[in-house]
Parts: sequence; C-alpha cells; structure tokens
Amino acid sequence: MPDVPKAYLAFDLGAESGRAVLGRVYAGVITTEEVHRFPNEPVEYGGSLHWDAPRLWLEIRKALSRIEQVRLGGIGVDTWGVDYALLGERGELLQNPFHYRDKRTDGMMEQVFQTVSKDDIYRETGIQFMPINTLYQLCAERETHHLLKAARTLLTMPDLFHYWMTGNARCEFTNATTTQMVNACSRTWSKMLFQKLDLPSDLPAEIVEPGSVVGALSSGAASGTALAGTPVIAPGAHDTASAVAAVTARDGTAFLSSGTWSLVGTELDGPVINSESLRLNFTNEGGVCATTRLLKNVMGLWMLQCCRQCWSAKGRDYSYTELMDLAVREPAFKHLVDPNDESFLHPARMPEAIDSFCTKTQQPKPSSPGAYARAILESLALKYAAVIGEIEQLTQQPITAIRIIGGGSKNRLLNQFTADATARRVIAGPSEATALGNLAMQMLATGEASSLADARAMIDRSFPTEVFEPRESDCWHSQMERFQHYTGMVYA
Repeated sequence: MPDVPKAYLAFDLGAESGRAVLGRVYAGVITTEEVHRFPNEPVEYGGSLHWDAPRLWLEIRKALSRIEQVRLGGIGVDTWGVDYALLGERGELLQNPFHYRDKRTDGMMEQVFQTVSKDDIYRETGIQFMPINTLYQLCAERETHHLLKAARTLLTMPDLFHYWMTGNARCEFTNATTTQMVNACSRTWSKMLFQKLDLPSDLPAEIVEPGSVVGALSSGAASGTALAGTPVIAPGAHDTASAVAAVTARDGTAFLSSGTWSLVGTELDGPVINSESLRLNFTNEGGVCATTRLLKNVMGLWMLQCCRQCWSAKGRDYSYTELMDLAVREPAFKHLVDPNDESFLHPARMPEAIDSFCTKTQQPKPSSPGAYARAILESLALKYAAVIGEIEQLTQQPITAIRIIGGGSKNRLLNQFTADATARRVIAGPSEATALGNLAMQMLATGEASSLADARAMIDRSFPTEVFEPRESDCWHSQMERFQHYTGMVYA
C-alpha cells in the first residue's frame, strides 16, 4: 500500500485577510493547497479601532470543517505582531483586541520615556521603537480603561487562537518579542519594565519556544470532525518569523518580507544591542531555533493599499497590475517620500498625506494614480537600500543578495527597483513564505524534518524563485542623497 503524504494545516492571518493552507509532504517535496480564505476587516466602535476576533475564530472553524477527512500531523497559527487580547477570570475575551493603528497610543512613547529612559528600554529588549508596540498600547490601556484590573491573562493574537483551540494559554516567543516587553537575554518577560511602568507582571501567559506543542485540538474547536486530538503547534507565530523560517537569509544574504509592512533584515545567532543599533532604531526580534532577526520595519505596500481604497471610494477601481503599468509610464524620481514618516501610519486619506510630505519637502505633488504608485515604489526601494547599508554597518558583514519573500515578491516592478536601488541581486520568492515557514516548524516539531536546514531545503526544492539583477544603479545612487535630505527636512 503506497505511503500517504503527511499533512499539516497552517493558519496565516494578515492585516487584510486570513487563509488556511494545507501542506502535504511526500518524498521530501511540499505541496500546498489553500482550503479557505477570508477577509480580516477591522471594526470601529466607541471611537476606537479593533480586530473582529470572534469573526476570525468563526472562519478558522469553517476551515477546520472543510478538511475533516484529512489526517493532520499538526495545526499552527501565525499572525501580525504587537496586538493582544485580554481574558477574564473565566477565560473569556473581555473585548475585541485593539488594532495597532488605533490612535490611542499617539504620544504614549514620550510619556513612557519620562518613567523609563529610551536607552534602558532598548538595552533590556533590543526592540525597535514604534508607537504601535504592545508596551505603549498597555500603557494607554492603563491610562484610559479599566480592563487591566479585570483581566487575568494577556495573550498575543496567535496565542489567542491557539488558546481557543486547546484551552491552554501560552505566549509563543517570536511574537512575544514584538511587544517590546521581553528581556533579550533571558528570553522571558521583563520584570523591570512591568515594575517601573506599574503594569501587572502576572498578566502575560508563560512564554514557549517556536515548535512547542501547545496542546491538542479540543472536540469543541474541532466542530464535531475527526480532527479532535490533533497537535496544535506554535510555529514562529509572528508572521515574519514564519516567513524567515522558510528561507536562508544570513551570512551575506538579507531578507525582505514584503507585504503591508516591509521587514528588512538578516538572521543572526544573537541580538545586536548597542548605542549604534539604538540610534538606527533596529529591532532584534526572536527567530526560530534560537536565532535572532536583526531588522527594521519599513512601511510597505500599505501606502499603495490605502491609495487604492481612496480611489475606489471615488469610483476609480485600479488593480495592482494596472497601477504598475501606469507607474512604468511616469517619469522617474519626480516625487520621493519617506515611507516611515508617521504621517503615513494611519492617515484619513493616503494621497493627501503624500501630497503634504511633498509640499513640506518642496516637491511637486503627484498628479495621477500612476505617479502616486511610482512615488511609493521608488521611495520603498530607496528606503530598502538605506536599511541594507545600515545592516552592513551593524553586522560588519557585506550583504551581497536580498531574498524577497511574501506577497510583495510577486510585484516584479518593485523587485527590479529594489535590485537597482541596492545594486544587489534580488531573489524573489516564495510568495507563500509565511505559510511555508509555519508548516516547516510543524514538520520540525513532529520529526518530519530533521533540522531547520532540512525544512528549508525541502521548500527550496518545492517552490521556484525569480532572480533580478541590478540595472542602472548609478541613477538610483545619485538619488539617495536627495531622498535622505527630504527625510531630514521632515524630521528636523
């Protein structure tokens, strides 16, 4: 009787949509099948922006019901970072989790620095400063709400779904590090930060390493299917950790996880925490298998997504393909913006935010959707080039290639711009890296893969990549000084 391929289920939840991907492994080759896709739309009420966690849980259970005849070796969930859920004394969800783009954290970092210095926070955690980090969200919660007093458990978003699957409350390490509340050396919650900021230290659940079995799928979560008892395995539960788990991005190769956000970095054996990494605002996020991801967050294709939404509201629906075609026809380098400017974090209308940046920096405003699209893509590529240079500075190692993964790896124009702006070879793919890395850690936990290198080799054999060589890099290099000057004008 022929061998039956081993099967694993990865839930990959992003800022716009979620999906369930069924992975099968046979003879060292992985195949994937998307069994369910669903929107992830934030909800606004009471003047605040939230995630609709019960709706996401309903969609997860729908996916489980669709594969009830499949024998699974494991189930794992990865999501975006920083956001969290608060549970009450009966384990109930006290309210829909806040969305990281909610404005309640505006100005909160500066308030926190009055109690704990920026230097002390960074040396404790090694994490990049962003107003959306859980640390500042919790401090905002403490100031404006009373839920912290009623809460008994804090879980990050993927941990919430693992909890609903198993009844076991655990916080997976890679996602926990995005909170900026984990000691980088001990890999445990920072007692110092909880104490100095008067936050309940017994609130966060115990941290477990990626690849840990959280528990077994309960009969209630299995919705009457035969999946009850399936091991629920914490992958790299932060989506970037899962994406990087799928590829080799170290020793001269950088990764660029391209999607709503762009995460640019490299994989190391330990964190880089010093005055220079603090000055450059680099983050040391937890990686799988005791690695560290030294990276910087760059506002990614979120800017283009928001522009599309604004144009759609006016009756002009553009596909990404149409926008790329229009962008190619526009003159080069006419409008450059800093993607990490805070005005682009949650603007009412993204095109107007871009206009405002151009006005501040004495540039003409884009005059068409193609011009906006080109401005965004060129600015992203130049930002990537700047970050790659900073990584080389921090690690004292040259970066010779960039591995672009995630949905943005399918944007061939941005891939070429990135190769041109950085003057480095770009290897694009796989676009499904996050789900594949999720599956890889499940395979590693169950013995299907003997090591992380073995799992990555399976992925390389199973999914093709596309190479982009740099062209016209001199033109891009000549624009870098101007790009950095505009950034300095805004931040001065």
